[in-house]
Amino acid sequence: MIGPAKIYFIIFGILTIAGGIIGYVKAGSTVSIIAGSISGLLLLLAAWLMPEHQAAGLIVALVVSLLLAAQFIPKFFRTFKVMPAGLMSVLSAIGIIVAIAAWLRK
Repeated sequence: MIGPAKIYFIIFGILTIAGGIIGYVKAGSTVSIIAGSISGLLLLLAAWLMPEHQAAGLIVALVVSLLLAAQFIPKFFRTFKVMPAGLMSVLSAIGIIVAIAAWLRK
């Protein structure tokens, strides 16, 4: 399960960084590029850690996914906007499920 989890968190990290860049370009949001870059880099770090340090990688991935879910799920239910709140809500929820499933199967 670590292989698919690693791939998911690489994709999630790249999409999070890209979303931060898009938020900066479209809305001039400095917060978007900083938060997106930090979150995305932490997700990439988690994926990089997974083969040798499974527990550390999964904990980092789970914590970042939980924090992103806490940010974007309430925002989605307030605004009902698919981008970025809806997409990030879904990706974060999947990240939580993937991290927990990988942890249980490690």
